[in-house]
Amino acid sequence: MSGRPVKRSLTLRGHRTSVSLEDEFWRALREIAAERGIAVNALAAEIDESRGMDVGLASALRVHVLTHFQRRQDER
Repeated sequence: MSGRPVKRSLTLRGHRTSVSLEDEFWRALREIAAERGIAVNALAAEIDESRGMDVGLASALRVHVLTHFQRRQDER
């Protein structure tokens, strides 16, 4: 685990944007998207639409990943 953010490009509703996240968060987003049978871009677009305007996209993605895995743990 390097802890250093990695910048990747996403396409959200036809617009390109770059987001910097740690590799662990990128892997988790891919896992969540695969579980749902959607592309990472589609998942990120959903998260983007639901975030408040005072919340950055990278933060919203991290919180989504955390919440997803906390819920999964609670279901056990």
